[in-house]
Amino acid sequence: MTEPLNTFKHKGYRNATMTDEKFEVVPIAHVIGGRREPTDDHWGGTETIIRIDDPRFSEDSVKGLEQFSHVEVVFRFHLADQSDLHFGARSARDNPEWPEVGIFGHRNMRRVNWLGVSRARLLRVDGLNLHVAELDAVDGTPVFDIKPWFAEFGPRGDVEQAPWSTEMLRDYF
Repeated sequence: MTEPLNTFKHKGYRNATMTDEKFEVVPIAHVIGGRREPTDDHWGGTETIIRIDDPRFSEDSVKGLEQFSHVEVVFRFHLADQSDLHFGARSARDNPEWPEVGIFGHRNMRRVNWLGVSRARLLRVDGLNLHVAELDAVDGTPVFDIKPWFAEFGPRGDVEQAPWSTEMLRDYF
């Protein structure tokens, strides 16, 4: 007998479904400075600090990070209107000239778990302050994870994207 795709078996999780799985995440850092309001465009040149403020981390936690040009940052869209969530298809930025796409065809702040992922240029490391550019997160944003960007984790093969997304992001950075 085949089990439903959303059922998994793992030590301690027998007969659980993935939709039942929950876990708590706490910020390890916060964005300091930069923009105060989330906007759709013109993030190029924006500089900010990711301040690691979780007491579990010392300067040893960022040792070697200065050797990387970029970091990948996982954060929460903490200023998003949580009543503005659409699971169905809609046009990006409500532009009727662009096709309707589903929630997983967008990269905006209207996310099921309100999580964002961004790559930022790492300008310098100063203690537990990471000075970055072009992080599209605003002042006060809680940060859940920071990873150095490895080129080998970039896309493999040809990259394709919808024409409307190229048009929409023309002035993003």
